Amino acid sequence: MSPLVRLAVVVVLGLGGPLAVQAAEPLAATGVIHGDQDGGTISRHLYGHFAEHLGRCIYDGLWVGEESLIPNTKGVRTDVIDALKKLKIPNLRWPGGCFADDYHWRDGIGPLDQRPQTINIHWGQVVETNAFGTHEFLELCELLDAEPYLAGNVGSGSPEEMRDWIEYLTFDGDSELANLRRKNGREQPWRIEYFGVGNENWGCGGAMRPEYYADLYRRYAEYCRDLSGNRLTRVACGPSGNDGNWTRTVMERVGGRMQALSLHQYTLAAPWHEKRPATGFDDAAWFAIVREALTMEKTLDDTEAIMDKTDPDKRIGLFVDEWGTWYANEPGTPGYALYQQNTLRDAMVAGVTLHIFHDHCERVRMANIAQIVNVLQAMILTEGEKMVLTPTYHVFEMYKVHQDATRLPLELKSPEYKHGKDAIPAVSASASRDKAGKVHVSLVNVHPTDAVTVTCELASVAATKATGRVLTGDKLDAHNTFDDLDAVTPKAFDGATLADGKLTVELPARSVVVLELAE
Repeated sequence: MSPLVRLAVVVVLGLGGPLAVQAAEPLAATGVIHGDQDGGTISRHLYGHFAEHLGRCIYDGLWVGEESLIPNTKGVRTDVIDALKKLKIPNLRWPGGCFADDYHWRDGIGPLDQRPQTINIHWGQVVETNAFGTHEFLELCELLDAEPYLAGNVGSGSPEEMRDWIEYLTFDGDSELANLRRKNGREQPWRIEYFGVGNENWGCGGAMRPEYYADLYRRYAEYCRDLSGNRLTRVACGPSGNDGNWTRTVMERVGGRMQALSLHQYTLAAPWHEKRPATGFDDAAWFAIVREALTMEKTLDDTEAIMDKTDPDKRIGLFVDEWGTWYANEPGTPGYALYQQNTLRDAMVAGVTLHIFHDHCERVRMANIAQIVNVLQAMILTEGEKMVLTPTYHVFEMYKVHQDATRLPLELKSPEYKHGKDAIPAVSASASRDKAGKVHVSLVNVHPTDAVTVTCELASVAATKATGRVLTGDKLDAHNTFDDLDAVTPKAFDGATLADGKLTVELPARSVVVLELAE
């Protein structure tokens, strides 16, 4: 029997009891993939990452030190390096986050035994050893072949401190700071393209008003100079979510002095002090999180409309450099560590959010999921020498085929996924053509119980076969653990067919599918 043929009423049991009472009619979506149109380039930098000195992200997650019994490369876990390489990680943002505006770069250079121990005031007031500093971070980026994205200290630092860091990093001449870099083991300067002038300065970065921050940005950025052929992309602190007043004020007052504006938006579907659990949730919580993730579309629409008024030529990029799900910390872990499990629901959030970024690729040129290891919607979880890849990791690995590919506009008419009186689209999709001419289609069905038949006309897409993989699980909070590494991993997918210029996909419930179309 086809998975789309059901009785008139079916009650499916899941976490928290019955998931839903199903409709009698099978769900269907229709669309057109426009292979004859150029929808812009899906920058690889939309698949960026973020590592902050927070919880066990840096220490234990990335850095174990060269003396550790855990296999490492220059002090960084080798298993984590290998896993991140498979993602083709394009960039890594560091050292924060909130930590950035209390970070003084000189604390993290020179011999390890001479670096000061400081207090991480934002995250648990734990002692920061500064063992992982500028050189360690940039060496990690080189190991990963990833572009570094540094966040400078505006909240508690000075323009002089920021200016000196840039000279230390990028100057190739005979100066005290360049020679100090050489003394510390780096002869040639680094090439640093992405540099954030502050972080969340409306909050943990100084509790500033947008007018005040805009003036500070102008002052600090004046000292962020291009040295020895290095060219900086200066990133101004943008809004928290859909804050039009902050965006408008910074755009009007800073304007051409920046090359990009940041934006942060997390998915909670709950008040900050009443965050939802990462596992053990019901279908109502599944729906709420997915629905809130979809609000990224309106946030980008509204933010871009404001930016267009002062920057109609779209010279200034929009960097969504913090995004992802934020739940209550796992029982038995400190709240400040922001350690949470990662489930199939998070894979849904990752899939639909990346599709939104694809559709906004003309203005949105970078995005950084928070965070890379052991914090929030992480790619990887570690425990001692153990490591596990999360469902979100697998979405990023499956979607890497879109990096730097040409977006093919995809018109889609999706059935609704209804919950009570509310409804959202059940299916999200995106298509691209890579430099080798291969067409890839990614699809997400967020409906927890219903499969969907997706039929797309192929306009100027010559293909006779479709191959791919699917990511799904047997329950809503399916996830990988240190005892079961492969509960949610991609499997071969044979539910796609091509005939008469149409692609038909039998898209399972709660699934992510990526296809390659070939002649």
